[in-house]
Amino acid sequence: MQAKSLLEKYGIRSIESTYVKSEKELINFIEKVGSNVVIKAISEKALHKSKAGLVMLNISEENAASSFNSLIKKAKPYAPFKVLAQKMAEPGVEMVIGGREDDQFGKLILLGLGGIFVEAFKDFSLRVCPIERYDAEKMISELRSRDVITYNGKAEKMVVELLMKVSKMLQENEIKELDLNPIIIRQNSYDAVDLRVIE
Repeated sequence: MQAKSLLEKYGIRSIESTYVKSEKELINFIEKVGSNVVIKAISEKALHKSKAGLVMLNISEENAASSFNSLIKKAKPYAPFKVLAQKMAEPGVEMVIGGREDDQFGKLILLGLGGIFVEAFKDFSLRVCPIERYDAEKMISELRSRDVITYNGKAEKMVVELLMKVSKMLQENEIKELDLNPIIIRQNSYDAVDLRVIE
């Protein structure tokens, strides 16, 4: 899984996940992680998986077969696609870190409130890469949602480290667009749930 190995290379923690080709493989994964999972149909034709109905939550051994078949049916218009199974992330605040290559400025990095909120509230901060620790701190301070994302500053150091790692990743790889959305932030930990990369 290219996206997962890219995150691992830069020490960015991601949620446990695997591609599954059958109901049996899905059930095996649920048994392995020991909890309910999320399943998603991954297709280049569907950039917003949730809006397209290609994300199903709280999949257990009992409903795995019916959920898998239902997702396959929904995803047919978006073929070719793969089914990704993911451990359910613990609750937290959704944050986004994005990046893209700009013709004029080069690599840019973005920070904002995640999920649907980055578009709804237009609350984000942007910088040219590479960034220093000072830049990362300034990006956080510019957000209206900074206290929400950092738990009133308790998680700020963790967010700064994440921004630095993603900046390095953007600089060292041929990446035209990157979208880490959402990253589930908690006071003492985080999980990168979804990564989309266009090279």
